[in-house]
Amino acid sequence: MADLFDTLDPPRLPLAEAMRPQAIAEVIGQRHLLGPGKPLALAFQSGKLHSMILWGPPGVGKTTLARLMAKAFDAEFTSLSAVFSGVKDIREAMARAEAERARGRHTILFVDEVHRFNKAQQDAFLPYVEQGLVTFIGATTENPSFEVNSALLSRAAVYVLESLTQEELAELFERARLHACPELCFEDDARDRLTGFADGDARKLLNLVEQIQTAAETAGVNPVTPAFIDEALSRNLRRFDKGGEAFYDQISALHKSVRGSDPDAALYWLCRMLDGGADPLYLGRRLVRMAIEDIGLADPRALEICLNGCTTYERLGSPEGELALAQAAVFLACAAKSNAVYKAYNAARQFVKQDASRPVPIHLRNAPTKLMKELGYGKAYRYAHDEPDGYAAGERYFPDGMSPPGWYEPVARGLEARIAEKLERLRALDREYEARQAARGLSE
Repeated sequence: MADLFDTLDPPRLPLAEAMRPQAIAEVIGQRHLLGPGKPLALAFQSGKLHSMILWGPPGVGKTTLARLMAKAFDAEFTSLSAVFSGVKDIREAMARAEAERARGRHTILFVDEVHRFNKAQQDAFLPYVEQGLVTFIGATTENPSFEVNSALLSRAAVYVLESLTQEELAELFERARLHACPELCFEDDARDRLTGFADGDARKLLNLVEQIQTAAETAGVNPVTPAFIDEALSRNLRRFDKGGEAFYDQISALHKSVRGSDPDAALYWLCRMLDGGADPLYLGRRLVRMAIEDIGLADPRALEICLNGCTTYERLGSPEGELALAQAAVFLACAAKSNAVYKAYNAARQFVKQDASRPVPIHLRNAPTKLMKELGYGKAYRYAHDEPDGYAAGERYFPDGMSPPGWYEPVARGLEARIAEKLERLRALDREYEARQAARGLSE
């Protein structure tokens, strides 16, 4: 039996691992960090290693850079994953680092997905980083400002890694083809199709090259065409983390496109998120928020159309319901804009939060009992419907001693322009009433 296993070929390394760069010069992308005179290039040249956090999307070289640093500085490389590790693993890693230091060797501690560690786990690194026992390198796909403790963040430089460009992916593709399948030809459109599927992710591209190589060898296909790639690979799943920063970045882009009155951009971001797997009803709720926050009373139809879009999706599902959401997004982008109600609401909430509990004026109080009437509740209240034009000019509705704050200021766009005209007309009636009251007081 042993002889049989001896004759078997050893398992082949995944292409992504086999092609992991062994020197900085082999790294594709991140020229803003690795180019001449750039931060990480200077770190390598200076020989001075420092703790850092590498922030970027998947497959852009975070692990590779950490390994290259360990190699360049002749340091022990210890890796932890926040998905599988806990405080016990951290302590064991520190014990190994102590042993390495006793042998005169420094340790680089690489923590993948550091944002998944909780506060206590992140705090566990601090004493070892401060003592210089390890050089800490964290990798994260999430904004470290939100996900990494400020104490740890203050002890590490943050470097932002970027998705690979199409040109960089094309360079990586050709390098991978020559390494893995030099006899396999790809039509130009097929190459572009494959790099498009990778969506800026180097690891994903290398995995795709492996899949296509296996599929082409099995089917006896050469050259590879775009149609064969579409047939061999599953649907193009864009990089999209429903709970991560990319999700909120895209929501932000959708909201800003609506606010900026660009219907095409609004459609683009809506479709990007739908394509990435976002819950359509979540998008519908965000559209409702945009209708209230950015359009408001400039065009009250916006809220109705968004609510109808959500209802339509609930009843019809995909794809018919998604069209209703698209219609709502386009309407929002094209509608007149006003955040007057949004600003007024925030100002009123802030005022109430800080202000004392002022009593309701006597004339505005309800008087359902005889005692309340005897105490003067509701006395001198003027019923607006009985007044000329249905408006009780000069009537006051704020607590005693509180001046009208003027929170709501309609914009001169859409329906709010007409609302502004009406409010100004009513304020004029108030001024006339007050003038008459003042004149009456002087005559008396």
